[in-house]
Amino acid sequence: MRIDCPHCGLRSNEEFTIKGEVPKARPDAEAGQDAYVDYVYIDKNTRGRNVEHWHHSGGCRAWLVVERNTITHEIYSVIDVQEAQ
Repeated sequence: MRIDCPHCGLRSNEEFTIKGEVPKARPDAEAGQDAYVDYVYIDKNTRGRNVEHWHHSGGCRAWLVVERNTITHEIYSVIDVQEAQ
């Protein structure tokens, strides 16, 4: 799999470290313990199209938001995390 880093260009996925799904919205303070347990410990683990945080640890060290298919590894988009906010 090759990732098109917005700063370095097309690179092997071996230069990157996946850090997991883009976080869900934090529950309200009144939401209760079960909502916080789900927020901290439960990932969707989506099959198919998913949005994830990746770190270009072997290159420019930028944090990226990568949208990819977890089954086929097709990459739909790669943007700097600061552009995603």
